[in-house]
Amino acid sequence: MAQTGTDSEQLSGALRRETVKKHVGAIHISGKLSLLQRKLSNVLLLNAYDTLQTSASHSIDAKTLAMIVGYNSNDMDTLRASLKSLAETVAEWDMLDEDGKQEWGVSALLSYAKLKGGVCEYAYSPVLAQKLHDPKIYALINVNIQRNFSSGHGLALYENCYRFVRTGSTGWWSLETFRKLMGVEGSSYYESFKHLNAKIIKPAVAEVCKTSDISIVPEFRKKGRAISDIRFKIAENPQLAMFNIDDSDGLRASKVYEALLAQGVSDRLARQWIAEHGDEYIAEKLSYVANRKAKSSLGYLTAAIRDDYKLAQRPKAPPPSDRAIAAGAARKQADQAQARAEDARHADRRERVRKFAIVAELVAARNPTQRGADRALFSSQLSDDLSRDDFARNSWGSALNARAIFEFWEGMVPGCFDAD
Repeated sequence: MAQTGTDSEQLSGALRRETVKKHVGAIHISGKLSLLQRKLSNVLLLNAYDTLQTSASHSIDAKTLAMIVGYNSNDMDTLRASLKSLAETVAEWDMLDEDGKQEWGVSALLSYAKLKGGVCEYAYSPVLAQKLHDPKIYALINVNIQRNFSSGHGLALYENCYRFVRTGSTGWWSLETFRKLMGVEGSSYYESFKHLNAKIIKPAVAEVCKTSDISIVPEFRKKGRAISDIRFKIAENPQLAMFNIDDSDGLRASKVYEALLAQGVSDRLARQWIAEHGDEYIAEKLSYVANRKAKSSLGYLTAAIRDDYKLAQRPKAPPPSDRAIAAGAARKQADQAQARAEDARHADRRERVRKFAIVAELVAARNPTQRGADRALFSSQLSDDLSRDDFARNSWGSALNARAIFEFWEGMVPGCFDAD
């Protein structure tokens, strides 16, 4: 399937986020999901997350959905088949409820899905929607990283390991549980640990370490002479810089973000406030609210941020010195330079998106024989294995090879990128 580059500036609403919260019960899915189906379920959840418990159904433009998942936006047959499979797949959870009692349940991943007028409409069962939205236990699945996976087993292992990145280990899973998480339970072939290790564990571990933002190492425990359990040691991947990921989650590392969540502010609104006003301004309003009693601290905090409530004025400070004025002017110049650089980066990003869209149109216009020849010719021009591997995974949507791709197609179709 053709890969297409995506950029958050093309998207709106929840889809501008790069990470989706997946509840433990949702990550541990009973059923055999293909790579495309697993990616599709993550994007559908990302799109619906904010209104999971307030809306009976959710919708997304079908071509946008295809673009984010990473396949040909005109291939509606594949999309229909994948949605049908999600509606036929059972999600099973086995967990402790708020009272510490064991709770088991099952539900179809989607209660229904339909395509009409270029729009995909879908819904979750009420009980599954509640589990998916529960903020107490979740993992953050990066939908940019998931595009790099080429196997369903690799992505499944990434999802099931990522939520343990802070603890450094998944804990022990029985091989029976592991087979279930990988979607190979019931297969007599994978009852053999030798086959399971060679065909599932080793390839999936290699893909997670090469493709994602974590590195994992499997460890095994024996019962007698046979392997009975498996766990994975987890660390952040030092090669994360290799991935062209615009990580908006840096905001989540601040103390102000944690304080906002403690006040009942949603993840999305907390990051929006910090991005719009800065840590210092939000910290000031948190301090203001903390010194006053209000029936609704969240409502009061919202008003304080909106209307710039201030603490009692301190004595007027003396006028700034010449040195402070000069330092302020220097900071202003630096801020302006940074703003210009940021504007230039945004302009460059928009231009890259525009050119990738043109490349996608040019490729679509070629017949299959020509497409194969184009790919072979371009790949032969790449000078290193990293570039060739990225092109093999992402085809003409390879961000790593963007400049070379644009030069190649400019040579093939002179003037193709000229603005109208």
